Amino acid sequence: MVPLKLALHVEPQQLAPLSVAEAGFLNNLRFVAMECRAKPRANLFEACALLQSTRDASRAAHAEALMRCLQEALGKPARLHSPGSEEMTFDEKWLLQLGQATVAQDEASISFLLASRVSAEHRRLVRFLVARIADSFYLN
Repeated sequence: MVPLKLALHVEPQQLAPLSVAEAGFLNNLRFVAMECRAKPRANLFEACALLQSTRDASRAAHAEALMRCLQEALGKPARLHSPGSEEMTFDEKWLLQLGQATVAQDEASISFLLASRVSAEHRRLVRFLVARIADSFYLN
């Protein structure tokens, strides 16, 4: 019998460099996630209802609502690196791809990305929050 060897350390993947807009989008969410760590988690429906009633809610308010509710939407805590980190977690890649698909109005990609990770009752609200945040960045 041959013992299994488990790789405990996984080398980071070489990723294509992010554009300025992509890095800005991702770092904005990372900063907001850091600020929200000590705040209580929020209910996704209540947070979006509050934002939808305030037309001039800022990007920061939408980003904070997303970060405080993301655990509820995903069913587990999201992992985000510190701002400025060169590496990306799976959650960060997913958020970036969702933001890019939203700006490109790629309905097939948006639907796939949301259906792959977000429960059906939360998809519309996560899409709304990501769209409002992504509108502030020039994502390709």
